[in-house]
Amino acid sequence: MSLAELTRNSFQSGISASKWLALCKLLIAKESDLPSSENVQSALSNSVLSVLRFYPGDPDLQEYLKCAIQENVLSLATFVSTLLQAARSPDLHNPATLDMLCRIALDAHYSSGLTVPVGSIVPYGESAIVTLGTVQDALALLRTAHSLPISHFHQLTTSASELVILLLSCVSDMSQVSTAQAMVHFADANDLLQNFQLSPNVRQVLENFMLSLSLLIGDDAKAAREAQMMHSLQVALGKGDVLGPNSSTDTVTFGLVLHHVILQRARHFGSGSSAEMVSLFASCFQWSSWTPSVFYTQLFITALLALAQNQPTSALLWRDFILGRLPALLVSFEQAIKDDSQVDADWRAALQAALTAVLQRDIVRQCDHVLSSAESDSPKSLLFPELLGRLVAAGLLDESAAENLGVPSIREWKSSELLAEAVGLDVELEAYIDAKLTPEVPPYDDLCVLIDRICKDPVSHSAFATVIQQRFFSLAAAFDVEALSRICKVLYMHGRALDVLSLHVKMDVLLSQTLSLIDRYDCETIGDPQTAVSHLGDIVLFSQHALAHFNMDTKIFSDGHKSVSPKFLQSTSDIFSPDSLTGQDELSFNAWFKTLFDSSSEGIEDTILRTSRPKTLLKMAASLFAAAIKARTEGKIDADVLNNGISFFTGPLLSWTLIGVVKSLLKEIHRKSCKTPIHLEVLQTLLLSAACPKPVLVVCGSQILTVLTSKAAKKLPPASFNITNIRNVVSQALGAIETGHIERKLSAGAQNSWQDHPRQVIHRALVMARSNKIPSIDVDRLVKTSTPTKLLQILWNEISAAASLGEMENSRRIATFVLTNPPNPASPPLVPIFLHIVLPSIILSVDALETTQQTPNVELLVILVSSVLTSALHGELALRGTQWENRSVLGEPIIAMAKRLATDLRSMKQSYTATAIVQRLGSNQSFVSNFPVWAPISC
Repeated sequence: MSLAELTRNSFQSGISASKWLALCKLLIAKESDLPSSENVQSALSNSVLSVLRFYPGDPDLQEYLKCAIQENVLSLATFVSTLLQAARSPDLHNPATLDMLCRIALDAHYSSGLTVPVGSIVPYGESAIVTLGTVQDALALLRTAHSLPISHFHQLTTSASELVILLLSCVSDMSQVSTAQAMVHFADANDLLQNFQLSPNVRQVLENFMLSLSLLIGDDAKAAREAQMMHSLQVALGKGDVLGPNSSTDTVTFGLVLHHVILQRARHFGSGSSAEMVSLFASCFQWSSWTPSVFYTQLFITALLALAQNQPTSALLWRDFILGRLPALLVSFEQAIKDDSQVDADWRAALQAALTAVLQRDIVRQCDHVLSSAESDSPKSLLFPELLGRLVAAGLLDESAAENLGVPSIREWKSSELLAEAVGLDVELEAYIDAKLTPEVPPYDDLCVLIDRICKDPVSHSAFATVIQQRFFSLAAAFDVEALSRICKVLYMHGRALDVLSLHVKMDVLLSQTLSLIDRYDCETIGDPQTAVSHLGDIVLFSQHALAHFNMDTKIFSDGHKSVSPKFLQSTSDIFSPDSLTGQDELSFNAWFKTLFDSSSEGIEDTILRTSRPKTLLKMAASLFAAAIKARTEGKIDADVLNNGISFFTGPLLSWTLIGVVKSLLKEIHRKSCKTPIHLEVLQTLLLSAACPKPVLVVCGSQILTVLTSKAAKKLPPASFNITNIRNVVSQALGAIETGHIERKLSAGAQNSWQDHPRQVIHRALVMARSNKIPSIDVDRLVKTSTPTKLLQILWNEISAAASLGEMENSRRIATFVLTNPPNPASPPLVPIFLHIVLPSIILSVDALETTQQTPNVELLVILVSSVLTSALHGELALRGTQWENRSVLGEPIIAMAKRLATDLRSMKQSYTATAIVQRLGSNQSFVSNFPVWAPISC
């Protein structure tokens, strides 16, 4: 019998800790073939830890460990080592369990009487290399502690921090540690400091630890870094990546691009904008100088890795993009390259080579595993055969080539059920879906079933998107709110359907239809205005939900024929005092207030709906609530009158106005620190109403949770304000994952960390690139949370630090993306700000450095300037033939920016850095051929 079996059997039999330990001693004494004492202790500790995986936080197992340590059968050092190694397993990632284990170790140390942890949690004479290995495990535990859901009963982050502090105090002589090991530990500690809200004590200890490591790193890595810098310079100066170790592992370039087109899918240059998407791919192809096979290899490996590394819910969106959208984009991309290039490349052979490279890696199996978790209720399907089928159907790959890749014949692959049904009726798939969506049929529940089938069938996504876009145009033009409301409702209730739609069509075009309809709609000649207003409400809710879901801050929406501002939907929480209203707004406000909050009112009659436009009611709803609550506070109306008026908003007739109402209530509750009982009561009534529309809970979810997690709200008696019930309905609407994400940010004090957000994002992207993970940067959000100049200075600081550690290539790719990625029209272009404002100040700061620090920074600047200008040039050329051809997406024509920069740098004659940049770039024929103004000037 092993110690593991003995421990498991003893625990399951209810044997006490002292008796269990006695049995262990007996087994150890009897078994002569047991390993050394140290290994026996490890086995004993692991025997309990393995049972804890199945019984999290069990107090009996806690006593087992305490007893073994107290009786000196298990040394504290061995327990700490085994605990930290076991804590890396997801099976033990339970806050109660990990906190309990940390407290056992900490309590044992503090009760030992030793003033230092050497001889306690670390054995006497332990080498620095072994101790650093334990430290690395402790840092992993600290990272886990900050990543797990917050527990109000267990302080895991505190316990893990104490353990890290004790272990780091045991690290003194690091002369045996190699430079490579020091760089690994440096990066690990730096990652924690940059990405987590650590306590001041552990932060101070980690900073001191990094200082010691930096002294070790010193000049030993200098040669390797300089070699990489020279390679990066050659790449940036136009020679491009070739088949080799660097190019074959570049998932950063496409990772940033693909994350952008998925994240910004509803905006310009997102997945829904075909021409812009093709220009992004073409620009990347020309800038990188990759061969077609390398280009496709990078693209598919990156896309599949992104899917595999995402959470199951996000992985579905990546699957829909890869199978349902990417093949059609690649058809347009190949045609664009053929039209623009004199080289007649064999793109089919290139794609076959790329897919062969994909199969040589373990990506496909990882993707299938993630997708099986995401679609546990659906028949299991394999991603790669479906991908081959889509590529063959698009004409990108020969059927024989697909079969040669070693997968079953495409005739045996799972086909589209919807396509099969359409073929059976001898109609096109688009016409079949259009018929299924006919306004008269099917009923709403059947429509939801159809939408669910479409979402699970990427073959049908493009046809579905085309039909929906056509319906939006035709129904909005005909003012058919009943039919359009059915589509809008199923889209805002079925989140995945909206995401699928956004991958294929430009959401601003659809929203221009709904916004224009809402803006112009009135019920003056409508036979049944109450039903019409209810239908229009679903269109309003869809529009507000889509604007929030895609973070759309567009000022004007246009379909090419008419334009409309979304401001009237984005300002529904504004409060107007009755005295400030004039004209029709004043008449509407008074009429609605009397109808809703007057004791003599007989309810909402058709007359008021015909005389007051829905847009006006939407504008006044929050103000009506504010006035009614004020009247109740002043005793002008009683509780019954107020509640009766509120009840009208808990039904479909007026519930579509609630997003603005709820936001205004939350603002007032937050402003008065929850000392507003009537506001709280009204808010609770609205949110817990069975008829509260899902978009209200989704759009306002983050603000609701902010109030619920506040200290003031937690002091409220549950009888008056039931936080648990409200959180449950919000969580059900948002989903557990999104709810947990919001609450973790709130508990970590996210309100104080927004200023550091840009640095954290850039640093995290560098860390992910270093770890062979797919990085993501939302440049638009970075610009919104900082000023452009500050953001660009942060970018330089981060890439300069990373490049000094040998990450020149990743620094170049990330910085080039941030600067040259086409910005949101509402955001300032970063390239001219960097080249003409920030770069000169960076040059002056580099001039002031010591020579040893100056050289690598000069090299990085040369690489960065070349890479940015070249990338921007190819991006500008790729936009020919699109709506952006005659518009400077990056702020100014790139040739003009390059000319001005050359002039500016040449004028800085006293600057070594500026002179070096001019000389290095001017001596490169490839760069000068693109930018002749940089050619050396003859004296």
